[in-house]
Amino acid sequence: MNALFLAAALATPAAPPHAVVEPVGLADARWTTGFWAERFETCRTATIPHMGDLMAGTERSQFLHNFRVAAGLAAGRHRGPPWNDGDFYKWLEAAAAVYAVAPDPALLRRVDEAVEVIAKAQRADGYLHTPVLIANRNGDADAQPFADRLNFEMYNFGHLFTAACVHHRATGKRTLLDVAVKAADFLCRAFATPSPELARNNVCPSHYTGTIDLYRHTGDRKYLALAVKFLDLRDTAVGGTDDNQDRVPFRKQTQAAGHAVRANYLYAGAADVYAETGDPTLLAPLRSVWSNVVTRKMYLTGACGALYDGASPDGSKDQKQIARVHQAYGRDYQLPHGTAHNETCAAIGNVLWNARMLQITGDAKYADVVDLALTNAVLAGVSLDGKRFFYTNTLRQLDTMPAPLRWARGREEWISCYCCPPNVARTVAQAHTLAYGRSAGAVWVHLYGGSTLDTTLPDGRRVRLKQETRYPWDGAVRLTVETAGDFALRLRVPGWAAGATLDGEAVPAGRYATLRRAWEAGDVVELSLPMRPRLVEAHPLVEEARNQAAVTRGPLVYCLESPDLPAGVSVQSVALPRAIALTPRFDPKLLGGVTVLEGRAEAAGDAAWGNDLYRELRPAAPRPVDVKLIPYFAWANRGRSEMTVWLPLGR
Repeated sequence: MNALFLAAALATPAAPPHAVVEPVGLADARWTTGFWAERFETCRTATIPHMGDLMAGTERSQFLHNFRVAAGLAAGRHRGPPWNDGDFYKWLEAAAAVYAVAPDPALLRRVDEAVEVIAKAQRADGYLHTPVLIANRNGDADAQPFADRLNFEMYNFGHLFTAACVHHRATGKRTLLDVAVKAADFLCRAFATPSPELARNNVCPSHYTGTIDLYRHTGDRKYLALAVKFLDLRDTAVGGTDDNQDRVPFRKQTQAAGHAVRANYLYAGAADVYAETGDPTLLAPLRSVWSNVVTRKMYLTGACGALYDGASPDGSKDQKQIARVHQAYGRDYQLPHGTAHNETCAAIGNVLWNARMLQITGDAKYADVVDLALTNAVLAGVSLDGKRFFYTNTLRQLDTMPAPLRWARGREEWISCYCCPPNVARTVAQAHTLAYGRSAGAVWVHLYGGSTLDTTLPDGRRVRLKQETRYPWDGAVRLTVETAGDFALRLRVPGWAAGATLDGEAVPAGRYATLRRAWEAGDVVELSLPMRPRLVEAHPLVEEARNQAAVTRGPLVYCLESPDLPAGVSVQSVALPRAIALTPRFDPKLLGGVTVLEGRAEAAGDAAWGNDLYRELRPAAPRPVDVKLIPYFAWANRGRSEMTVWLPLGR
């Protein structure tokens, strides 16, 4: 492959004009040791190959095979949800991102073969959506593009665009990018004069970020115009609902409402459009909705979408407005534990949204949410072996739950709605791109983990860094500058890190600490982030958490899981003393190596309730019990278990 061509493909697109900090290139950063290096390696060696085998087959559903049928390479019908195309594009994106850092000829061959099939399935005019193409091929002339907004065509197009850009940057090959460009040109024509009905094709709008990705990668301004049109069109839709965030015009929204995945994708897309246009009418609702989510509707883990099924606007006097909402944000402070929905994709959407808010503002509070959601809510979605997944993420699991719920309470290899597994794969595969940023004369360190950075600043200066740390198990971070030069280092001091020091000097938490100097190769910077275990309480209006506490340490949320309790003690019987002393201890043999928190809690006797709904209080003297808390992301990796994040407060 031509080296200059490959270098051009790997280059990061030009910085958005209204971004304070831009991401580094796809292969500029890489994990080297520790926590995130281990997650990346599991993704590379287990998740992507295993998922690729499953998505190439036909036993449980069809992904790649739907493209084969659409291309006329095989006979058959479409199988699986209409969004399977988009979920396969996510796998391609994950595979390409891994290839950019760790080239593997076998993986590249597999990706090349899949892209060849996809290209053959694409219609001559650029349209590409296998449910419609297969129906047409099988003689159904009534199947037409955009006939059903719940057919998820735009969702699929969006993930195609993003995957194509990552694929081109990683491999230097235009094969998938050419497919994406043809598809985007089709959309330019299809939406040239859109009707209100066509405007409602904005369900789960990954096409906002995807179209911006394509604009940034190609530099073709018609794709920027298309993304702006897509966002503006949602306000012309007739009969909108909060389920799809189109009941209230976007620029008038002040609260998160409706389907949490769709909402977070919308906010990420609007932030991308703002970064390119600077439209202040977009930034105002983004700030307002973000505040509503973080102070009223987000779980301690960074998860979003509390309710399996909700109604919005709930309790409205105009009852005709009220619509059923699936996996909903719900009301302010409505954050149940045992029935929490918290789809993994919503947590990923939260990461995508906050990463973009960070880019357009440079405010550390958004990086704090990226770190929180990524380390807890996203990683909980995949098992430690990288092959089993959660669709929903509860905060309390008991052997006997009060109601049957439609999603499994344990991780599964196969989920009938397979959107979350490849979403986790692409997120973990590209987490290194979230760790650093760059701006004029500055390198930003957003996330901590053993890693290297080799990037070029906007003014052309090359900067190489090495980061050494055991984060999130330890708060000591050592940065070595490997190239001489005059630039600033901007290091995030998380909001929880009160008492942090930088080179021995106190630095305030919740912002970026800046060091600007003429650096010499070999210069070292040392950041110390205190990681004391903390008992956390919720706002009094979070009714399920009244008189309860959760435990955090650094960016990690901890939980109590039944395998770590003595015989005869249940999760429900344990209470945390208000003055409990918790001691961190790294256990290399437990759950792949985790820091546990050990202490003395209280356990009360479990009196059988029978069929009573209420009974007279029966005071019982609690007895001391030794407990061991584990990181929330690592629960459910030792077989069936009970678990809780929130525990009642004892004496």
